[in-house]
Order: sequence, then C-alpha cells, then structure tokens
Amino acid sequence: MEKTQKEKNELWEWTKALLIAFAIAAFIRYFLFTPIVVDGDSMMPTLEDGDRMIVNKINYKIGSPNRFDIVVFHAPEQKDYIKRVIGLPGDHIEYKDDQLYINGEPIPEPYLDQYKAEITEGNLTGNFKLQDIDPSLDVIPEGYVFVMGDNRRFSKDSRHIGIVNQKEIIGNTSIIFWPLNEIKMVK
Repeated sequence: MEKTQKEKNELWEWTKALLIAFAIAAFIRYFLFTPIVVDGDSMMPTLEDGDRMIVNKINYKIGSPNRFDIVVFHAPEQKDYIKRVIGLPGDHIEYKDDQLYINGEPIPEPYLDQYKAEITEGNLTGNFKLQDIDPSLDVIPEGYVFVMGDNRRFSKDSRHIGIVNQKEIIGNTSIIFWPLNEIKMVK
C-alpha cells in the first residue's frame, strides 16, 4: 500500500512538472518570442526562402520600431509579412536614382550594397515619392511605418499595401536559427 501511494505521488510530481513546463513554453511563445519561417524571396539577399528566425515580441510592447529594423507584421491578405522598416512617423520618403531620401536627406542603405553591385541593368529601387503611394500623405502619420523588402524588384511591401499600422507589427527579428550552417544575426 505504501509503495502504491509513493508511485502516485511520483506520477503527480511528474505531471505537475510537465504542466508547468508546457505553461512556461506557451507563455514564452505567446508573449515573448516566436519562430517564423521566411516565405519567398522578398528579403533576398539578407534573408532567404526557408530561413527560420526568432521574432522578439517584447521590443515593441515597450518601445517603437527603429529605421531599418526587420519586422514581422499582419498584412492585409491575412498573412504575416517580414520586411524592413524604411520610414517612421513624420518622415517624408522618396527614392530617386536608387537613393533613399528621408526628409530630403540622402540616407545610406549598406545592407543593399552587395545587391546593387550585382545589378547589370537599371536600379534596384524604382523612383517614387510617398505621395505616389498615397496622395493624401505628405509624411508618414503617427502610429504607422513604411516597410520594404530588400529584394526591391520583387517585394510586395508598402509600395503596394500602403503604410503599416504599428499595432499590426508582431515584433522584430534578427536571428536566423535554421538551417544550422547559416545561424547568424542579420541587420
């Protein structure tokens, strides 16, 4: 009889430990970090189709996106997109001759240097102004960001879906954890 009680207590302790572990894992995944798989080529060469990344959900609960952060957000097509933040609230955006201008000032995009060097014809980023995307906007309004994929010729981004409400941003990402031979931080 004493042995049966001991077995029951041990089973109960294991059950509690497993339940606590599952609760902690669910909390971490829902509130802190979650994995995402890059789907498509819109962030090439920075990210490749099939890369697996960790999304940090904490940063934007206590702060706001920074220029050039790579973010994951809920897109209008009921799908999550991964893009780079180009414009912040109050910014006027313009691309001219493959150069980003924010509020009239040229801004370097070093993460595109390699890709630009490989192009043999034309520009990576076509010319446009923020008003070309939405004639009612002179600057990006408070609470919104302008996002673009690094593969500018083949990216569905703010040029197509419009500016992104910061409430739709799940978090930012900078760590590729799969495939194992490609583990790295990206900027």
